[in-house]
Amino acid sequence: MLKIDVPSLFIVMTLNLAIMAVALPYFMGRVNRAARCAQAGIVLQTAGWICLLSSSAFERGGWTDHLLSTLAMGCVSSGMVFNAIAFQLWCGQKPSVRVPAAIAALMTAGYGIGYADYPFRVAWANGLLALQIATVVLTLCRRPQLPVGRWRWLLVICLSIQMLVLACRAVLGGFFTAEFPNFFGPYLVNQVFALSSNAMMVLSVVAILLAHRDEAARELERLATLDGLTGALNRRAWLQQSAIDLARSVRNRQPVGLLMVDLDHFKQINDTHGHAAGDHALQLFVTGLRAVSRAGDVFCRYGGEEFCVLLNGADLASVMAFDERLRGWLAQHSPRELGFALSYSAGIDMRMHDGDTIDIMLKRADAALYKAKAQGRGCALASSMRLSA
Repeated sequence: MLKIDVPSLFIVMTLNLAIMAVALPYFMGRVNRAARCAQAGIVLQTAGWICLLSSSAFERGGWTDHLLSTLAMGCVSSGMVFNAIAFQLWCGQKPSVRVPAAIAALMTAGYGIGYADYPFRVAWANGLLALQIATVVLTLCRRPQLPVGRWRWLLVICLSIQMLVLACRAVLGGFFTAEFPNFFGPYLVNQVFALSSNAMMVLSVVAILLAHRDEAARELERLATLDGLTGALNRRAWLQQSAIDLARSVRNRQPVGLLMVDLDHFKQINDTHGHAAGDHALQLFVTGLRAVSRAGDVFCRYGGEEFCVLLNGADLASVMAFDERLRGWLAQHSPRELGFALSYSAGIDMRMHDGDTIDIMLKRADAALYKAKAQGRGCALASSMRLSA
């Protein structure tokens, strides 16, 4: 019959965890909060296993064994809390770990207080760790707010197996102590736990790497659609979305308006106040666009100091009202934020025919914008009609 060396399996698993705790931050590079939490979770679990293995080198039941074992429980359960935060963030959920964190604190405190009672501490620690994992599994089973890959179900499977094994250890340690009298002994429950822990640890790290890859892909996609300075859509993304919205307006027989904007005397702003002030002006303008836009309005930084807004379901009066709101917002905020008034010239175009394309509307709006600038700036024009000053 094959003999399984339980202590060796635990040592191998701890070494693997330690290697991953060092390697992941190096290979992941600069990461966001979710990946940092996952890395912290692995570091804490590594520290927990190191403490647990180290405790066996001291007198059983002594104060050093007591301290290291309690620290081990605290580190392992705290690592699960950080992992829970990472998984929630990767699923697009707002982190809420009060229950796992409360279980971690309760388990560590109870383990330390009741350490002298072996059946109690085994049942307490394994049972609460199983409960803590169950809360994380339930969170993973919730509908994610972002499109995620199959890593979520891989984690559910790995954590569920660990939860079941821990629950069995809790029952055996608490009520059938003769079947599980020593954590490092060659008992069936220890062998199953050691084997499953090694396998599930590897698969869990694979799932974490897959989750990080998904997040990186989403971030690359987001960066490919946004202007780096202002956070508005870039021209390419706006043109794609506007073409879709324009086609929808034709099908639904709804009006759509286009506003092309050019900030007035922007070169003078850079020359007089510096390029940092110019950048701040661009960012403030986008903040104003967000503040006055309706649901469904799509805007972008078209290039330099030019911006475009597509107003879905808007007639000419609605576009004029948008222009008035934006000018009012800038008049209120720009002197305080920038130290000078920020104004713009604009050209307005409306979809006139079913055959109109975004390119056609942009050309008409650009011609109107040119006339607005020629007439003294600080106004919006549509066709040959002056709309606002």
